[in-house]
Amino acid sequence: MNTQPVADFIRHHYRHFNAAALVDAAEGYKRHMAAGGRMMVTLAGAMSTAELGLSLAEMIRRDQVHIITCTGANLEEDIFNLVAHDHYVRVSHYRQLSPAEEQALLERHLNRVTDTCIPEGEAIRRIEKAILAEWLAADKKGERYFPHEFFYRLIRSGVLKSHYQIDPKDSWMVAACEKNLPIIVPGWEDSTLGNIFAAHCLKGDVKNVHTVRTGIEYMMLLADWYRRNSAGRGVGFFQIGGGIAGDFPICVVPMLEQDMEQDTPLWAYFCQISDSTTSYGSYSGAVPNEKITWGKLGADTPRYVIESDATIVAPLIFACVLAD
Repeated sequence: MNTQPVADFIRHHYRHFNAAALVDAAEGYKRHMAAGGRMMVTLAGAMSTAELGLSLAEMIRRDQVHIITCTGANLEEDIFNLVAHDHYVRVSHYRQLSPAEEQALLERHLNRVTDTCIPEGEAIRRIEKAILAEWLAADKKGERYFPHEFFYRLIRSGVLKSHYQIDPKDSWMVAACEKNLPIIVPGWEDSTLGNIFAAHCLKGDVKNVHTVRTGIEYMMLLADWYRRNSAGRGVGFFQIGGGIAGDFPICVVPMLEQDMEQDTPLWAYFCQISDSTTSYGSYSGAVPNEKITWGKLGADTPRYVIESDATIVAPLIFACVLAD
């Protein structure tokens, strides 16, 4: 993947306002990595359905990402796209859809995410069948795994390969699996497969609800990872969107420092791409300086905010990071 022409174009044309912030954030990312730092990327929204894997997978392969925090939706939707891409339906006129047209999409078992419809049968139910076998096998053996570990087991088993409808190099989950990248998934219950897991527990198919490990254990896992990786140049925080994907992991630093009473390096770089504006009490729209008061960032931490659409901005920053 030759991203140099894109990076050259950006450096020449993106000189002011959010465009300049994009360049500054990308250059800060590169400086952090060149100095030996490590980087967390957080994924909110529907970045997997937006096919961020086209650029994020290469970032993972080139060791420009060392840990990911994402919503349960982003975890599963990359795999949905992997096996059902040809069955997705794009609705470019989604702003003009009537309630009756929305109902018609439902009756076709198409679940709309902005302009993109996820096909229930080919994506959701196909993955449900495969991952249910993993849940049941673990449940029977009394084994417990994190949500991302179940996906890694599914990918490594090879049972999905015959259904691949995109080049697996464009799946960030496949790239993460190949690197055995740690993934933190707070609030996994708030996802399609989280709902499906709950249903199978209610029906009695899965006997132990704790077969899938959840949030508190994820924070403990993250705390251990952060302690082992925050020495030297430290760990950067690249936040795409807001919500729990960003709120949950950034708190590991004050937790270790204030609650565990352990000397802990602050996050060493911070960038947020979001269209959430600053308003009273909005965490997603809060400026990075507010995080200083919570013991997450320092007064001298490089901080960037790009108020724009992450589906446009994130691939451009990744192109800059991968260039040169």
